[in-house]
Amino acid sequence: MRTTRLLLTAATALTLAACSGGGAVDGGPGGPGVRDPYFPKAGNGGYDIGHYDLTLAYDPSAGTGAGHLTGTAVITARATEDLSAFNLDLKGLDVAKVEVEGRDARFNRAGQELTVRPAEELNDGETFRVTVRYSGEPETITDPDDSEEGWLPTADGAVGLGEPTGSMAWFPGSHHPSDKATYDLAMTVPEGLGVVSNGELRDERTRDGRTTFAWHTAEPLASHVVTVAVGEWETARSTTADGLSVYTAVDPTQADASRKVLKRIPEIMEWGQENFGPYPFSSTGAIVDRDEDAGYALETQNRPYFPGAPDTVLLVHELAHQWYGNSVSPKTWRDMWLNEGFATYAEWLWEEDHGGDTAQESFDALYDGTYYDDEDANASIWAFPPADPPDAAHISDSPVYQRGAMVLHKIRETVGDEAFRDLLSGWAAAHRHGNADTGDFTAFVEKSAPDEDFTGIWKDWLRGDGRPDSP
Repeated sequence: MRTTRLLLTAATALTLAACSGGGAVDGGPGGPGVRDPYFPKAGNGGYDIGHYDLTLAYDPSAGTGAGHLTGTAVITARATEDLSAFNLDLKGLDVAKVEVEGRDARFNRAGQELTVRPAEELNDGETFRVTVRYSGEPETITDPDDSEEGWLPTADGAVGLGEPTGSMAWFPGSHHPSDKATYDLAMTVPEGLGVVSNGELRDERTRDGRTTFAWHTAEPLASHVVTVAVGEWETARSTTADGLSVYTAVDPTQADASRKVLKRIPEIMEWGQENFGPYPFSSTGAIVDRDEDAGYALETQNRPYFPGAPDTVLLVHELAHQWYGNSVSPKTWRDMWLNEGFATYAEWLWEEDHGGDTAQESFDALYDGTYYDDEDANASIWAFPPADPPDAAHISDSPVYQRGAMVLHKIRETVGDEAFRDLLSGWAAAHRHGNADTGDFTAFVEKSAPDEDFTGIWKDWLRGDGRPDSP
Protein backbone atom coordinates (compact mmCIF):
# COMPACT_ATOMS: atom_id res chain seq x y z
CA MET A 1 0.00 0.00 0.00
CA ARG A 2 1.27 3.45 -0.83
CA THR A 3 1.99 5.37 2.38
CA THR A 4 0.70 8.92 2.67
CA ARG A 5 0.98 11.31 5.57
CA LEU A 6 -1.76 13.89 5.53
CA LEU A 7 -2.76 16.36 8.18
CA LEU A 8 -6.12 15.80 9.78
CA THR A 9 -8.62 18.61 9.52
CA ALA A 10 -8.44 21.11 12.33
CA ALA A 11 -11.70 19.87 13.79
CA THR A 12 -10.56 16.25 13.82
CA ALA A 13 -7.18 17.18 15.30
CA LEU A 14 -8.83 19.10 18.11
CA THR A 15 -11.16 16.20 18.82
CA LEU A 16 -8.26 13.79 19.03
CA ALA A 17 -6.29 16.13 21.25
CA ALA A 18 -9.24 16.37 23.63
CA CYS A 19 -9.47 12.57 23.74
CA SER A 20 -5.76 11.96 24.20
CA GLY A 21 -5.53 12.86 27.85
CA GLY A 22 -2.29 14.78 27.24
CA GLY A 23 1.24 13.52 26.78
CA ALA A 24 3.65 13.96 23.91
CA VAL A 25 3.90 11.46 21.10
CA ASP A 26 6.49 11.05 18.38
CA GLY A 27 4.23 9.60 15.70
CA GLY A 28 1.72 11.38 13.52
CA PRO A 29 -1.74 10.52 12.22
CA GLY A 30 -2.02 8.25 9.21
CA GLY A 31 -3.59 9.66 6.08
CA PRO A 32 -7.37 9.53 5.60
CA GLY A 33 -6.90 8.43 1.98
CA VAL A 34 -4.24 7.35 -0.51
CA ARG A 35 -4.89 10.23 -2.89
CA ASP A 36 -6.45 8.14 -5.61
CA PRO A 37 -7.06 10.52 -8.53
CA TYR A 38 -10.78 9.74 -8.59
CA PHE A 39 -11.53 8.57 -5.04
CA PRO A 40 -9.04 10.50 -2.88
CA LYS A 41 -10.62 9.44 0.43
CA ALA A 42 -10.50 5.73 -0.42
CA GLY A 43 -7.97 3.67 1.50
CA ASN A 44 -5.81 5.00 4.31
CA GLY A 45 -2.17 5.89 4.81
CA GLY A 46 0.22 4.79 7.52
CA TYR A 47 -0.41 1.05 7.60
CA ASP A 48 -0.94 -2.04 5.47
CA ILE A 49 -3.69 -4.55 6.25
CA GLY A 50 -2.79 -8.24 6.11
CA HIS A 51 -5.99 -9.95 7.28
CA TYR A 52 -9.66 -9.30 8.03
CA ASP A 53 -11.64 -11.52 10.40
CA LEU A 54 -15.31 -10.52 10.06
CA THR A 55 -18.00 -11.94 12.35
CA LEU A 56 -21.40 -10.77 11.14
CA ALA A 57 -25.07 -11.35 11.90
CA TYR A 58 -27.76 -10.22 9.50
CA ASP A 59 -31.54 -10.22 9.67
CA PRO A 60 -33.15 -8.99 6.42
CA SER A 61 -36.57 -8.61 8.06
CA ALA A 62 -35.39 -6.17 10.74
CA GLY A 63 -35.10 -2.44 10.25
CA THR A 64 -36.81 -0.31 7.63
CA GLY A 65 -35.66 -1.93 4.41
CA ALA A 66 -31.99 -2.93 4.37
CA GLY A 67 -32.28 -5.21 7.39
CA HIS A 68 -30.08 -5.09 10.46
CA LEU A 69 -26.38 -5.93 10.49
CA THR A 70 -24.23 -6.56 13.55
CA GLY A 71 -20.50 -6.92 13.07
CA THR A 72 -17.17 -7.40 14.74
CA ALA A 73 -14.17 -6.73 12.52
CA VAL A 74 -10.76 -7.86 13.72
CA ILE A 75 -8.14 -6.35 11.44
CA THR A 76 -4.47 -7.31 11.49
CA ALA A 77 -2.19 -4.66 10.01
CA ARG A 78 1.40 -3.45 9.96
CA ALA A 79 2.31 0.18 10.60
CA THR A 80 4.37 1.74 7.80
CA GLU A 81 5.25 4.78 9.89
CA ASP A 82 5.06 5.86 13.53
CA LEU A 83 1.36 6.37 14.22
CA SER A 84 -0.42 8.35 16.91
CA ALA A 85 -3.73 7.73 15.08
CA PHE A 86 -5.01 6.02 11.96
CA ASN A 87 -8.17 5.91 9.86
CA LEU A 88 -10.53 3.20 8.64
CA ASP A 89 -13.15 3.62 5.91
CA LEU A 90 -16.68 3.02 7.20
CA LYS A 91 -19.82 4.69 5.87
CA GLY A 92 -22.91 4.67 8.07
CA LEU A 93 -23.49 2.09 10.82
CA ASP A 94 -22.97 2.79 14.53
CA VAL A 95 -19.61 2.03 16.13
CA ALA A 96 -19.93 0.86 19.74
CA LYS A 97 -16.31 0.12 20.60
CA VAL A 98 -12.81 0.09 19.16
CA GLU A 99 -9.81 -1.72 20.62
CA VAL A 100 -6.19 -1.73 19.51
CA GLU A 101 -4.08 -4.61 20.80
CA GLY A 102 -6.84 -5.48 23.29
CA ARG A 103 -6.98 -2.01 24.84
CA ASP A 104 -9.80 0.49 24.45
CA ALA A 105 -9.03 3.12 21.84
CA ARG A 106 -10.52 6.56 21.34
CA PHE A 107 -12.33 7.12 18.06
CA ASN A 108 -14.44 9.63 16.19
CA ARG A 109 -16.45 9.71 12.95
CA ALA A 110 -16.35 12.22 10.08
CA GLY A 111 -18.06 11.19 6.84
CA GLN A 112 -16.60 7.86 5.71
CA GLU A 113 -13.61 8.18 8.06
CA LEU A 114 -13.41 6.30 11.35
CA THR A 115 -10.38 7.85 13.09
CA VAL A 116 -8.81 5.69 15.78
CA ARG A 117 -6.35 6.80 18.46
CA PRO A 118 -4.72 3.84 20.23
CA ALA A 119 -3.82 4.00 23.90
CA GLU A 120 -0.16 3.79 22.89
CA GLU A 121 1.29 4.98 19.63
CA LEU A 122 2.27 2.39 17.04
CA ASN A 123 5.83 2.13 15.81
CA ASP A 124 6.89 1.90 12.20
CA GLY A 125 6.99 -1.81 11.26
CA GLU A 126 4.85 -2.92 14.20
CA THR A 127 2.11 -5.47 13.57
CA PHE A 128 -1.08 -4.59 15.42
CA ARG A 129 -4.66 -5.75 15.73
CA VAL A 130 -7.69 -3.45 15.79
CA THR A 131 -11.18 -4.65 16.74
CA VAL A 132 -14.27 -2.67 15.74
CA ARG A 133 -17.74 -3.55 17.04
CA TYR A 134 -20.56 -2.00 15.05
CA SER A 135 -24.19 -2.40 14.02
CA GLY A 136 -27.05 -0.76 12.17
CA GLU A 137 -28.81 -0.67 8.84
CA PRO A 138 -26.18 -0.78 6.09
CA GLU A 139 -26.36 1.75 3.29
CA THR A 140 -26.72 1.53 -0.45
CA ILE A 141 -24.17 3.89 -1.99
CA THR A 142 -24.81 5.75 -5.24
CA ASP A 143 -21.68 6.07 -7.35
CA PRO A 144 -20.69 9.13 -9.41
CA ASP A 145 -22.07 7.30 -12.48
CA ASP A 146 -25.43 6.80 -10.67
CA SER A 147 -24.98 3.04 -10.27
CA GLU A 148 -25.58 1.51 -6.84
CA GLU A 149 -23.20 -0.50 -4.68
CA GLY A 150 -22.56 -1.16 -1.03
CA TRP A 151 -25.39 -3.09 0.62
CA LEU A 152 -28.17 -3.92 -1.83
CA PRO A 153 -31.38 -5.48 -0.47
CA THR A 154 -32.67 -8.28 -2.70
CA ALA A 155 -35.96 -10.13 -3.00
CA ASP A 156 -34.94 -12.67 -0.35
CA GLY A 157 -31.94 -11.14 1.41
CA ALA A 158 -29.12 -8.82 0.38
CA VAL A 159 -25.83 -8.66 -1.48
CA GLY A 160 -22.70 -6.66 -0.73
CA LEU A 161 -21.03 -5.32 -3.89
CA GLY A 162 -17.95 -3.18 -3.52
CA GLU A 163 -16.69 -1.65 -6.76
CA PRO A 164 -15.22 0.87 -6.35
CA THR A 165 -15.75 1.77 -2.65
CA GLY A 166 -18.98 0.06 -1.57
CA SER A 167 -17.49 -2.41 0.90
CA MET A 168 -17.18 0.40 3.43
CA ALA A 169 -20.99 0.20 3.76
CA TRP A 170 -20.73 -3.11 5.65
CA PHE A 171 -17.27 -3.47 7.18
CA PRO A 172 -14.49 -1.08 8.23
CA GLY A 173 -11.17 -1.25 6.47
CA SER A 174 -8.79 0.31 3.98
CA HIS A 175 -11.01 0.23 0.94
CA HIS A 176 -8.68 0.80 -1.99
CA PRO A 177 -7.35 -1.88 -4.37
CA SER A 178 -3.76 -1.05 -3.40
CA ASP A 179 -4.31 -2.66 0.03
CA LYS A 180 -5.11 -6.35 -0.41
CA ALA A 181 -5.58 -8.84 2.41
CA THR A 182 -6.73 -12.35 3.24
CA TYR A 183 -10.17 -12.85 4.79
CA ASP A 184 -12.19 -14.94 7.19
CA LEU A 185 -15.89 -14.15 7.12
CA ALA A 186 -18.57 -15.77 9.27
CA MET A 187 -22.16 -14.62 8.92
CA THR A 188 -25.19 -15.78 10.88
CA VAL A 189 -28.64 -15.51 9.27
CA PRO A 190 -32.14 -16.84 9.97
CA GLU A 191 -32.42 -20.56 9.28
CA GLY A 192 -33.50 -21.23 5.70
CA LEU A 193 -31.27 -18.54 4.21
CA GLY A 194 -27.80 -19.17 2.82
CA VAL A 195 -24.65 -17.04 2.77
CA VAL A 196 -22.20 -17.10 -0.14
CA SER A 197 -18.87 -15.29 -0.07
CA ASN A 198 -15.36 -15.48 -1.49
CA GLY A 199 -12.91 -18.35 -1.11
CA GLU A 200 -13.93 -21.66 0.41
CA LEU A 201 -16.83 -22.61 2.68
CA ARG A 202 -15.18 -23.94 5.85
CA ASP A 203 -18.20 -24.53 8.07
CA GLU A 204 -22.00 -24.43 8.15
CA ARG A 205 -23.98 -25.04 11.32
CA THR A 206 -27.50 -24.33 12.58
CA ARG A 207 -28.51 -23.62 16.16
CA ASP A 208 -31.66 -22.12 17.71
CA GLY A 209 -33.15 -21.16 14.37
CA ARG A 210 -30.08 -19.45 12.97
CA THR A 211 -27.37 -20.71 10.62
CA THR A 212 -23.74 -19.60 10.51
CA PHE A 213 -21.64 -19.88 7.36
CA ALA A 214 -17.86 -19.51 7.64
CA TRP A 215 -15.82 -18.62 4.52
CA HIS A 216 -12.04 -18.36 4.16
CA THR A 217 -10.00 -16.63 1.45
CA ALA A 218 -6.31 -17.51 1.53
CA GLU A 219 -5.17 -15.46 -1.47
CA PRO A 220 -4.88 -11.66 -1.36
CA LEU A 221 -8.20 -9.98 -2.01
CA ALA A 222 -8.97 -6.34 -2.78
CA SER A 223 -12.00 -5.14 -0.85
CA HIS A 224 -13.89 -3.98 -3.96
CA VAL A 225 -14.22 -7.61 -5.06
CA VAL A 226 -15.25 -8.92 -1.65
CA THR A 227 -18.88 -10.06 -1.57
CA VAL A 228 -21.42 -11.61 0.74
CA ALA A 229 -24.74 -12.70 -0.76
CA VAL A 230 -27.66 -13.64 1.49
CA GLY A 231 -30.72 -15.44 0.15
CA GLU A 232 -32.20 -18.75 -0.83
CA TRP A 233 -29.73 -20.66 -2.99
CA GLU A 234 -29.42 -23.86 -4.95
CA THR A 235 -25.76 -24.69 -4.48
CA ALA A 236 -23.56 -27.12 -6.36
CA ARG A 237 -19.99 -28.25 -5.84
CA SER A 238 -17.72 -29.97 -8.32
CA THR A 239 -14.13 -29.98 -9.52
CA THR A 240 -12.54 -29.41 -12.88
CA ALA A 241 -10.42 -32.06 -14.59
CA ASP A 242 -7.28 -30.61 -12.98
CA GLY A 243 -8.83 -30.51 -9.50
CA LEU A 244 -9.96 -26.89 -9.22
CA SER A 245 -12.95 -26.49 -6.89
CA VAL A 246 -16.13 -25.08 -8.47
CA TYR A 247 -18.89 -23.69 -6.24
CA THR A 248 -22.06 -22.16 -7.67
CA ALA A 249 -25.02 -20.59 -5.86
CA VAL A 250 -28.16 -19.85 -7.86
CA ASP A 251 -31.45 -18.30 -6.86
CA PRO A 252 -34.09 -20.99 -7.44
CA THR A 253 -35.94 -18.74 -9.90
CA GLN A 254 -32.81 -18.67 -12.09
CA ALA A 255 -31.86 -22.35 -11.83
CA ASP A 256 -33.28 -23.55 -15.14
CA ALA A 257 -32.00 -20.57 -17.12
CA SER A 258 -28.50 -20.84 -15.58
CA ARG A 259 -27.91 -24.58 -15.67
CA LYS A 260 -26.52 -24.88 -19.20
CA VAL A 261 -24.18 -21.90 -19.08
CA LEU A 262 -22.79 -22.69 -15.63
CA LYS A 263 -21.87 -26.18 -16.80
CA ARG A 264 -19.37 -24.47 -19.10
CA ILE A 265 -17.30 -23.08 -16.22
CA PRO A 266 -14.74 -25.95 -16.34
CA GLU A 267 -14.40 -25.49 -20.11
CA ILE A 268 -13.93 -21.72 -19.71
CA MET A 269 -11.37 -22.21 -16.95
CA GLU A 270 -9.35 -24.62 -19.10
CA TRP A 271 -9.47 -22.16 -22.00
CA GLY A 272 -8.51 -19.31 -19.68
CA GLN A 273 -5.45 -21.13 -18.40
CA GLU A 274 -4.36 -21.89 -21.96
CA ASN A 275 -4.53 -18.19 -22.81
CA PHE A 276 -3.78 -16.36 -19.55
CA GLY A 277 -1.63 -18.81 -17.63
CA PRO A 278 -2.21 -20.65 -14.34
CA TYR A 279 -5.41 -19.74 -12.53
CA PRO A 280 -4.44 -17.54 -9.57
CA PHE A 281 -6.99 -18.74 -6.99
CA SER A 282 -8.01 -21.92 -5.20
CA SER A 283 -11.62 -22.05 -6.39
CA THR A 284 -14.01 -20.68 -8.98
CA GLY A 285 -17.75 -20.56 -9.60
CA ALA A 286 -20.60 -18.08 -9.80
CA ILE A 287 -23.44 -16.44 -7.86
CA VAL A 288 -26.66 -15.94 -9.81
CA ASP A 289 -29.33 -13.78 -8.21
CA ARG A 290 -32.62 -12.54 -9.64
CA ASP A 291 -32.75 -10.12 -12.58
CA GLU A 292 -34.02 -7.23 -10.48
CA ASP A 293 -31.56 -7.65 -7.59
CA ALA A 294 -28.70 -5.53 -9.00
CA GLY A 295 -28.07 -3.49 -12.11
CA TYR A 296 -24.84 -5.17 -13.21
CA ALA A 297 -22.59 -8.22 -13.01
CA LEU A 298 -19.38 -7.95 -10.99
CA GLU A 299 -16.14 -9.91 -10.93
CA THR A 300 -16.29 -10.74 -7.22
CA GLN A 301 -13.24 -12.89 -6.48
CA ASN A 302 -13.54 -16.67 -6.91
CA ARG A 303 -17.19 -16.48 -7.96
CA PRO A 304 -18.55 -13.56 -10.00
CA TYR A 305 -21.99 -12.15 -9.21
CA PHE A 306 -24.74 -12.02 -11.85
CA PRO A 307 -28.24 -10.51 -11.68
CA GLY A 308 -30.03 -13.18 -13.68
CA ALA A 309 -28.58 -16.00 -15.74
CA PRO A 310 -25.55 -14.79 -17.75
CA ASP A 311 -24.83 -15.69 -21.33
CA THR A 312 -21.54 -17.42 -22.10
CA VAL A 313 -19.71 -14.28 -23.22
CA LEU A 314 -20.57 -12.41 -20.01
CA LEU A 315 -19.43 -15.41 -17.97
CA VAL A 316 -16.14 -15.41 -19.91
CA HIS A 317 -15.71 -11.69 -19.23
CA GLU A 318 -16.16 -11.98 -15.46
CA LEU A 319 -14.04 -15.10 -15.15
CA ALA A 320 -11.24 -13.44 -17.16
CA HIS A 321 -11.26 -10.72 -14.52
CA GLN A 322 -9.97 -13.26 -12.02
CA TRP A 323 -6.63 -12.89 -13.78
CA TYR A 324 -7.01 -9.27 -14.88
CA GLY A 325 -8.49 -7.06 -12.19
CA ASN A 326 -8.56 -9.46 -9.24
CA SER A 327 -5.11 -11.05 -9.24
CA VAL A 328 -3.50 -8.16 -11.13
CA SER A 329 -5.37 -5.25 -9.54
CA PRO A 330 -5.11 -1.57 -10.47
CA LYS A 331 -2.85 0.73 -8.47
CA THR A 332 -5.44 3.48 -8.84
CA TRP A 333 -8.90 3.75 -10.37
CA ARG A 334 -7.37 5.60 -13.32
CA ASP A 335 -5.99 2.20 -14.39
CA MET A 336 -9.45 0.65 -14.78
CA TRP A 337 -8.79 -0.12 -18.46
CA LEU A 338 -6.26 -2.74 -17.36
CA ASN A 339 -9.24 -4.58 -15.84
CA GLU A 340 -11.91 -3.97 -18.44
CA GLY A 341 -9.84 -3.80 -21.62
CA PHE A 342 -8.35 -7.22 -20.86
CA ALA A 343 -11.71 -8.79 -19.92
CA THR A 344 -13.30 -7.36 -23.09
CA TYR A 345 -10.48 -8.71 -25.22
CA ALA A 346 -11.01 -12.08 -23.54
CA GLU A 347 -14.55 -11.97 -24.98
CA TRP A 348 -13.10 -11.33 -28.44
CA LEU A 349 -10.64 -14.21 -28.10
CA TRP A 350 -13.38 -16.56 -26.91
CA GLU A 351 -15.59 -15.66 -29.86
CA GLU A 352 -12.65 -16.06 -32.23
CA ASP A 353 -11.83 -19.51 -30.83
CA HIS A 354 -15.46 -20.67 -30.86
CA GLY A 355 -16.75 -19.83 -34.32
CA GLY A 356 -17.78 -16.22 -33.79
CA ASP A 357 -16.31 -12.98 -35.06
CA THR A 358 -12.55 -12.75 -35.07
CA ALA A 359 -10.89 -10.14 -32.88
CA GLN A 360 -9.97 -8.30 -36.07
CA GLU A 361 -13.62 -8.19 -37.12
CA SER A 362 -14.64 -6.82 -33.71
CA PHE A 363 -11.89 -4.21 -33.91
CA ASP A 364 -12.89 -3.18 -37.45
CA ALA A 365 -16.57 -2.88 -36.54
CA LEU A 366 -15.72 -0.61 -33.61
CA TYR A 367 -13.44 1.54 -35.74
CA ASP A 368 -15.98 1.78 -38.57
CA GLY A 369 -18.86 2.62 -36.24
CA THR A 370 -20.90 -0.49 -37.05
CA TYR A 371 -20.36 -2.49 -33.86
CA TYR A 372 -23.52 -1.24 -32.14
CA ASP A 373 -26.92 -0.61 -33.66
CA ASP A 374 -27.05 2.75 -31.92
CA GLU A 375 -25.05 5.56 -33.53
CA ASP A 376 -24.40 7.31 -30.20
CA ALA A 377 -23.04 4.10 -28.71
CA ASN A 378 -20.57 3.76 -31.57
CA ALA A 379 -19.48 7.40 -31.19
CA SER A 380 -19.05 7.05 -27.41
CA ILE A 381 -16.00 4.82 -27.88
CA TRP A 382 -13.95 7.88 -28.82
CA ALA A 383 -15.12 10.13 -25.97
CA PHE A 384 -11.79 9.96 -24.14
CA PRO A 385 -8.58 7.87 -24.10
CA PRO A 386 -8.87 4.61 -22.13
CA ALA A 387 -5.89 5.44 -19.91
CA ASP A 388 -7.32 8.79 -18.82
CA PRO A 389 -11.03 8.86 -17.93
CA PRO A 390 -12.06 12.47 -17.25
CA ASP A 391 -13.44 11.79 -13.75
CA ALA A 392 -14.87 9.15 -11.42
CA ALA A 393 -18.21 9.08 -13.26
CA HIS A 394 -16.53 7.70 -16.40
CA ILE A 395 -14.24 4.91 -15.20
CA SER A 396 -16.72 2.29 -16.44
CA ASP A 397 -17.60 3.92 -19.76
CA SER A 398 -17.20 2.41 -23.20
CA PRO A 399 -13.68 3.74 -23.97
CA VAL A 400 -12.34 1.90 -20.90
CA TYR A 401 -13.80 -1.38 -22.17
CA GLN A 402 -13.88 -1.29 -25.95
CA ARG A 403 -11.08 1.10 -26.75
CA GLY A 404 -9.03 -0.60 -24.04
CA ALA A 405 -9.48 -3.85 -25.94
CA MET A 406 -8.52 -2.08 -29.16
CA VAL A 407 -5.20 -1.10 -27.58
CA LEU A 408 -4.51 -4.77 -26.88
CA HIS A 409 -5.40 -5.68 -30.45
CA LYS A 410 -2.96 -3.11 -31.80
CA ILE A 411 -0.26 -4.71 -29.64
CA ARG A 412 -1.23 -8.12 -31.02
CA GLU A 413 -0.93 -6.80 -34.59
CA THR A 414 2.53 -5.50 -33.78
CA VAL A 415 4.05 -8.53 -32.03
CA GLY A 416 2.14 -11.40 -33.67
CA ASP A 417 -0.22 -14.01 -32.24
CA GLU A 418 2.28 -16.25 -30.47
CA ALA A 419 4.15 -13.42 -28.77
CA PHE A 420 0.85 -11.79 -27.83
CA ARG A 421 -0.37 -14.92 -26.03
CA ASP A 422 2.96 -15.03 -24.19
CA LEU A 423 2.47 -11.39 -23.27
CA LEU A 424 -1.02 -12.04 -21.84
CA SER A 425 0.18 -14.85 -19.59
CA GLY A 426 3.43 -13.06 -18.76
CA TRP A 427 1.60 -9.95 -17.57
CA ALA A 428 -0.64 -12.02 -15.32
CA ALA A 429 2.39 -13.83 -13.89
CA ALA A 430 4.51 -10.71 -13.41
CA HIS A 431 1.94 -9.03 -11.15
CA ARG A 432 0.18 -12.07 -9.69
CA HIS A 433 -1.65 -11.08 -6.48
CA GLY A 434 -0.27 -7.55 -6.85
CA ASN A 435 -1.06 -4.17 -8.32
CA ALA A 436 -0.04 -2.45 -11.53
CA ASP A 437 -0.67 0.76 -13.44
CA THR A 438 -0.53 1.84 -17.06
CA GLY A 439 3.15 2.73 -16.84
CA ASP A 440 3.94 -0.76 -15.57
CA PHE A 441 2.05 -2.23 -18.51
CA THR A 442 3.67 -0.16 -21.24
CA ALA A 443 7.10 -0.89 -19.78
CA PHE A 444 6.30 -4.62 -19.66
CA VAL A 445 5.18 -4.63 -23.31
CA GLU A 446 8.27 -2.75 -24.47
CA LYS A 447 10.56 -5.09 -22.53
CA SER A 448 8.74 -8.15 -23.95
CA ALA A 449 9.23 -6.97 -27.54
CA PRO A 450 12.33 -4.74 -27.50
CA ASP A 451 12.65 -4.69 -31.30
CA GLU A 452 9.18 -3.20 -31.85
CA ASP A 453 8.10 0.43 -31.73
CA PHE A 454 4.94 1.03 -29.68
CA THR A 455 5.15 4.83 -29.68
CA GLY A 456 2.20 5.27 -32.03
CA ILE A 457 0.00 2.85 -30.07
CA TRP A 458 0.63 4.64 -26.80
CA LYS A 459 0.22 8.09 -28.39
CA ASP A 460 -2.84 7.49 -30.58
CA TRP A 461 -4.72 4.55 -29.06
CA LEU A 462 -3.91 4.52 -25.36
CA ARG A 463 -3.57 8.22 -24.54
CA GLY A 464 -4.78 10.10 -27.61
CA ASP A 465 -8.00 12.06 -27.92
CA GLY A 466 -10.57 11.04 -30.53
CA ARG A 467 -10.52 8.43 -33.25
CA PRO A 468 -7.06 7.77 -34.70
CA ASP A 469 -6.68 8.59 -38.38
CA SER A 470 -5.79 5.04 -39.36
CA PRO A 471 -7.04 1.72 -37.98
